[in-house]
Amino acid sequence: MSQIVTRFAPSPTGHLHIGGARTAIFSWAYARKNGGKFVLRVEDTDQTRSDASMTQGILDSMTWLGLDYDGEAVYQSQRFDAHNAAVDKLLETGHAYYCTCSPDEVEAMREKARAEGRKPKYDGCCREKGLGPCEGAVVRLKAPLVGTTVFEDLVKGHIAVDNAELDDMILRRSDGTPTYNLAVVVDDHDMGITHVIRGDDHVNNTPKQVLIYQALGWDVPKFAHVPMILGPDKKKLSKRHGATSVMEYQKDGYLPEALVNYLVRLGWSYGDQEIFTKDELFEVFDIANLGSSPSVLSPEKLNWLNQHYIKESSVERLVGLLPEFLEEAGASAIDTDLLAKLIPELQARAITLKDMADKALFFFVDDFPVDEKPTKKLLKQDHDVIDERLRDLAEIFEEIDDFTKEPLEGAFHRYMDKHSLKFKDLGAPVRLSLSGQGGGIGLFEMMELLGKDKVVARLRGWKATLVK
Repeated sequence: MSQIVTRFAPSPTGHLHIGGARTAIFSWAYARKNGGKFVLRVEDTDQTRSDASMTQGILDSMTWLGLDYDGEAVYQSQRFDAHNAAVDKLLETGHAYYCTCSPDEVEAMREKARAEGRKPKYDGCCREKGLGPCEGAVVRLKAPLVGTTVFEDLVKGHIAVDNAELDDMILRRSDGTPTYNLAVVVDDHDMGITHVIRGDDHVNNTPKQVLIYQALGWDVPKFAHVPMILGPDKKKLSKRHGATSVMEYQKDGYLPEALVNYLVRLGWSYGDQEIFTKDELFEVFDIANLGSSPSVLSPEKLNWLNQHYIKESSVERLVGLLPEFLEEAGASAIDTDLLAKLIPELQARAITLKDMADKALFFFVDDFPVDEKPTKKLLKQDHDVIDERLRDLAEIFEEIDDFTKEPLEGAFHRYMDKHSLKFKDLGAPVRLSLSGQGGGIGLFEMMELLGKDKVVARLRGWKATLVK
């Protein structure tokens, strides 16, 4: 068997969508599993809609996800000569012809067919005229008029289309540019693509592309059309369901391995296993295990996976990633030594890096957000009583030289015993005054990490923080 070669071929007309990223992951994993090649082709022939910044965004997304491709990225816009050479070959062999019918004339043909209950398509007016190149002429494929076009889809199974349903499609426009189906076939052939894994929105293009392969006398690759991803409401995925582009997930604080793991499990399975390292994925991924039904997005599942990978990450890695999110939240001078001490306390509680940064923000800024619900509950109590207790504790803590967990906890409990208080009576106002949060890392670990000066100042200034 020849070497397996897969490809990912995005159009730079928008950000890399998670649906596109998933097919890229499938193609990447299948190539790596079989010791093959995975290549990237940027389909930038639509000059009016293609955007250089979108191209860079796609490349950045691929890099962030860790989807390493073989060789340099190929740009379809740089391959017009190859596309036109293929069209010229089809003209020479009689598999294509020039057509001078105007768009209005073609639309009139379709309208007439509709009125007569026939398939609305070009009627082959110029098919046997033997026209040559001239201004305004397009080149059309001379498609077979009878029979069927058949291919075996590796996901959907046997697909057969009556050739009478197909059209003499345009291969080259009047301005000399190739059409999508022609360019894709030529590029896939020249790049040696053996397996085309893509979304099932391309199923209708496949019979047309098969006809072009056959007309050129080229081997047809194997096709695997993957069902779309639906939102939690079982409707087509859109912005209303939340983030849809890869880089939005990065900005929201997801780790790339979590998103890759999540997306690969959307429509593919290997027994009941949910968590896959890259090496495990390369060992077991197979197209045969791709599902034929649409997959439903589950933010809860992604959060669970991301939380797992955050727990598994090294402190050093998270110290490198978190400052960006802390700065976004409002921190400016970030003590990375303090951050390194905080991370083990936060890893078990954080869902995303953004969530982790939000939980850590009060260590780095004095003007931190305050949880509304526990604060409202606290402020229903007598403010003078709260003030007296917190000021008492500030004086006690100020006298502690060894400002660590054990001495702090001991002093705290002695004060509670002296005043016959329960932990909730004192713990809640102390925690809120120091962090603005109703929960989080251990209270005394938090005090030790904050340091004496901040703890004392925040206990004394609790009203400025909480009473707004």
